[in-house]
Amino acid sequence: MNAYDVLKYGNLTLLKTIEGLPEADWMAGGVCGWWSVKDIMAHLTSFEHVLVQVLTSFLGGGPTPTFDQYTSLNGDQFNQVQVGLRKDKTPAEALAEYHDRQACTMTLVAQISPETLRQPGTIPWYGMEYSLDDFIAYAYYGHKREHSAQIASFRDQIKR
Repeated sequence: MNAYDVLKYGNLTLLKTIEGLPEADWMAGGVCGWWSVKDIMAHLTSFEHVLVQVLTSFLGGGPTPTFDQYTSLNGDQFNQVQVGLRKDKTPAEALAEYHDRQACTMTLVAQISPETLRQPGTIPWYGMEYSLDDFIAYAYYGHKREHSAQIASFRDQIKR
């Protein structure tokens, strides 16, 4: 697997899905449960923070506050905290933070060898049978594709 390409194409799918979406539509709830497009972007941004911290741990380490929340809270609690941290951001601010973290992700993943990315057992908190490549494919590419489909469905509904 080419982690860099997987991350790139997941990102491009997401960006294509939100392209041209009017700001008012970013704020409408019901896109994914009660979440709006802005909430989904806040959620995906929190996952980018997690991935930056995970990738940094492979490159010498650093503080991991978002990763620590990710591994210590259940999914609903993590989402409540992280989306809540971004509730007062405008859509443009939410998107800018996402872009910043995603760019950092791309820079970091390019520094990790393909052998390290595909080696099982390097992320025991996810499962000893999994590699960083697996985590990227499931928790990032698949995750963005899932939310992109929800946003696309929402966009289809508002066209009617």
